[in-house]
Amino acid sequence: MKRVVLAYSGGVITSAAIAWLARQQAEVVTVTLDVGQEQELAVVRERALALGAVRAHVVDAREELVSDYMLPALHAGALRHGYALSRLLVAHRLVEIARMERASAVAHGGEWGSASEAALHTAVQSLDPALEVLAPARGWSLSRAELAASAREHGVHVPAADRYRIDASLWGRMVTAGPGQPVPDRAWTLTRSPEECPGGAARLDIEFAAGLPVRANGVEMSMTELIESLETIAGAHGVGRSRIGESMVEAPAATVLDTAHGALETSVGGTDLARLKEQFSRSYVDAMVSGRWFSDVRAAIDAFCGIMQPRVTGTVSLELHNGRCHVLDHDSRTAGGVRAGSARQSKVVA
Repeated sequence: MKRVVLAYSGGVITSAAIAWLARQQAEVVTVTLDVGQEQELAVVRERALALGAVRAHVVDAREELVSDYMLPALHAGALRHGYALSRLLVAHRLVEIARMERASAVAHGGEWGSASEAALHTAVQSLDPALEVLAPARGWSLSRAELAASAREHGVHVPAADRYRIDASLWGRMVTAGPGQPVPDRAWTLTRSPEECPGGAARLDIEFAAGLPVRANGVEMSMTELIESLETIAGAHGVGRSRIGESMVEAPAATVLDTAHGALETSVGGTDLARLKEQFSRSYVDAMVSGRWFSDVRAAIDAFCGIMQPRVTGTVSLELHNGRCHVLDHDSRTAGGVRAGSARQSKVVA
């Protein structure tokens, strides 16, 4: 019997995919990653087994997302565009567990023709070209509401389908509606509108040690803890809102870290390296979004960026106000702790 490893979110489409694959005489093994989406994953695991999965893997991948994906993207100047990073981690784990389970195929709930589906296919194929990649939803004519009703008929509760798709992780949130359907303002949850922001600005000091953010306002934290703290502070001041096509994106912590790291790195590397880095950053973003993360191009850019990181040591002061992040000043130091210089800047990042 064919064994398929399915990326399982617990939602309508991937729940229907379990039953569909089982009807195709496949053994279904599900994989659910905790990437900071604040979802009760024990319930998701029980749902997968109730729907017919022979095994259901639930993996805490938060630290892996931060250390192996978000930190390299930060060093490459691409973190604020990192909405695809958790998708790349899913691809890596799918391939890893498929090998462990001796499966011949992996599957996902991506919709036909979407950029996310294409990127996931590319990432999986670059890791293991022998694996078949299935997208069961391609051939379905049922709406999400009809799929949910079908699941409930089989005695399995599946949450009601939203009118739009939400991809959430420690990086932030991306909310996507169907073609031609605007995402409503109520979908913003991490960031406030300018009208709702506090009247006064907030000052924020971020300290880096060899490219790694280690303190916020003098308080030492792990990068994961710092991201969670910055999400609250920056989000309250509306920082990190943007739109990509018909999708809305919220990435307050990523925006703040990208701004601070870029200012400090430019101060120690100079303008020539900064211009070269900008070119590499564009290529890096393209590799993330297209699914070509596991490539020689990305590895080469990582190597270039790694040369600079020991010098990216010091503190950056920021001002957050009405959706904007201003670099006030920075104090850079060499890896040995010797002060290299300071500067005042007026760079503004939305």
